[in-house]
Amino acid sequence: MSERLHPIALTVNGVVREAEVPARRLLSDCLRHDLGLTGTHVGCEHGVCGCCTVLLDGAPVRSCLTLAVTADGHEITTVEGLAGPDGALSPVQRAFAECHALQCGFCTPGFLCTVTALLRDNPAPSDDEVVEGISGNLCRCTGYQNIVKAVHRAAELTAETGEEPVTGGRA
Repeated sequence: MSERLHPIALTVNGVVREAEVPARRLLSDCLRHDLGLTGTHVGCEHGVCGCCTVLLDGAPVRSCLTLAVTADGHEITTVEGLAGPDGALSPVQRAFAECHALQCGFCTPGFLCTVTALLRDNPAPSDDEVVEGISGNLCRCTGYQNIVKAVHRAAELTAETGEEPVTGGRA
């Protein structure tokens, strides 16, 4: 017996994408396997590590805990959508590169999405607010000092340039 498929339409990184998915398909699996957007990483598959964080209508969510069918009709921003249409890195991406906050890079997509939402909501966070803001994302390389520096640098870049945290303006 084959599983019933449900048609869904998502606006992913500004582009309407359609798929047919089983009711229990996770958003992370839909993004990676059905839509070919492999920038979203899956770490713990229990919503603990934050590697799979994407923006759902601008809010960070764990895509490994979100059913794809519940995202039907909504806007999703993945790490692939943070840069501008010309490929220019967003201020958050530039700051992570400048501050060597990438480490092995596995957790980076989740951090970038989380920090993008954090800076949109709080353009000049304190140290404590940064630590609280990224507390749901784990870096197994333990490179938190550089990640915190990168968040402050991204805030500076955003203030200096007047750019939005997402260059493409999709969050």
